[in-house]
Amino acid sequence: MNIHVSIIDQQVRGLAERQKAQLEDALGKTLDDTAARSAAFLVLCAKVLLDLSEDEAIEALTEGGNDFGVDALLVGDVSDSEFVVTLFQGKYNHANLEGTKGFPQSGVEKAVQAVRALFDPSASVTMNPRLEAHVADIRSRILDGYIPQVRFLLCSNGQPWSAEAQEVIDREKFGAGVKFEHANHDQLVRILQSTAKVNDTLEFSGKVIVEDLNYTRVFIGKIPVTELARLMSTHGDRLLERNIRRYLGLHGNRVNEAIRTTLVDPKESPNFYFYNNGVTLICDRFDYNALQSENHKVRIEGLQIINGGQTSKTIWQTLGAQASLPFPGGQPAYVLARLYQVPKDSQPLVQMITYATNSQNPVDLKDLRSNDARQRDLELSMQELGYDYRRQRGSSGTGPMDIAVGVAAEAVLSIWRESPQQAKFRTTEHFGKLYDEIFTEDLNGAQVVIAVLLFRIAENKRKRPPEGAPALVRHGSCFAAMIMGWALLGAMQISLHKLDHRTFAKAKQLVETQGELFFELAVQMLQRGLRSLYGDQSISQTQLAATFRRGDLIEHIVRGRDLAT
Repeated sequence: MNIHVSIIDQQVRGLAERQKAQLEDALGKTLDDTAARSAAFLVLCAKVLLDLSEDEAIEALTEGGNDFGVDALLVGDVSDSEFVVTLFQGKYNHANLEGTKGFPQSGVEKAVQAVRALFDPSASVTMNPRLEAHVADIRSRILDGYIPQVRFLLCSNGQPWSAEAQEVIDREKFGAGVKFEHANHDQLVRILQSTAKVNDTLEFSGKVIVEDLNYTRVFIGKIPVTELARLMSTHGDRLLERNIRRYLGLHGNRVNEAIRTTLVDPKESPNFYFYNNGVTLICDRFDYNALQSENHKVRIEGLQIINGGQTSKTIWQTLGAQASLPFPGGQPAYVLARLYQVPKDSQPLVQMITYATNSQNPVDLKDLRSNDARQRDLELSMQELGYDYRRQRGSSGTGPMDIAVGVAAEAVLSIWRESPQQAKFRTTEHFGKLYDEIFTEDLNGAQVVIAVLLFRIAENKRKRPPEGAPALVRHGSCFAAMIMGWALLGAMQISLHKLDHRTFAKAKQLVETQGELFFELAVQMLQRGLRSLYGDQSISQTQLAATFRRGDLIEHIVRGRDLAT
């Protein structure tokens, strides 16, 4: 038995047993042990490869009848007129735990057909409701002029597909906007082991600058891109454990394509140093021969790349096996490297360095805000109300008394800030541009908890719409939650600033006893708003998705706000 396959099988069995009820709930059917393990494998892949919580990964499941071979799907936010769509197909071999079975060609063919059909707004296809809701969102964005970057992860506990299957992909000529990747037990285990420290020797070229600044040692110089490729080839994602953009390096976007194009162009590769912002590395300790004037070999302990993950990944993928050979085109390419030796007790400093070097781009900043004074105050405030605020991503606990920081941001922005379209479709900005708008100085724990409780009701309806529920339920949960907030304050006859620990018990009781009524009222108001916007014309799922994403429905809802209060 392959040891990595065995490790993943243990993980899969444990997850299937632990989350069987949730898996059945998400897929809307009873699962036997084999089916539960197949679904659990998909959840594990999404969780590990995309750095998701188990709940987020389960929410992404789309497998079932009419799924086009798409077993899970996640749609990213729009950034620079593009958005990433990650699709999963899983083939879990329950009997063969040797890791030798290749990914079936039939699965590859289904994946190719899915890309061709699902991303064409004019294609008429029959899908299950979970997949249809995602595809409607994707198509509405495409019709609005946004460009999808498609990443299809074909996952198994075996080997990649055959050369014949690769020809099936190549014949389609999808271009750089679509990438098919195989992920298996080896890759999953490497990431799961990413907490292991990385020790290596890095070769710098030419002159360097070495200084001691405020108890932190700094080493600045240039390194051949082949050194980065070697590091990634040797250590993989273990190098990117503390890089908040670590998985974007696998996505095919214009930045990465530009990096690749420069590297393979003999005329441009010598200028790579000037075109790229470089990489930022931190470590526990570095040593070098200070008597040398240049070309240092630096021994490094506890090495991590905290900025430049995309650059490193793309260099590795571009150079491939040539990382140890003379550089393609003859002349080597270099990249600026900043190496910081930071004290072991300096986590806040590491966070600030990571934030400063990554904040120019739209990234998930939850972890970097986790020690913010406002977040710590909210944690204490909610603790007194009996709730655990999970202000750090990856914190354990997904029970009813646990509140994740990302969910809190989405709920508050939807309900109390009355910006449901930003809550749903600008999640990458919740802890960046929108942070001060969401987490205001006067936001208290009671307001967060009540917002989350209302939001959960709307989200549960979205995930599992009641029989006969209108299609808008699958797309308008953030809008419904906003209206439910109006209804709650109206029932209590108070304004938002009076919702605090003193009125919390009454508010919670109203949510528990009248939450379903609040949701029904919200659906009615949304239906009125849609009629006001579109008249009596038929509205497709794609139109619904676009309407709720843009937010032009809000003014039509606000007119009926008095009905809610």
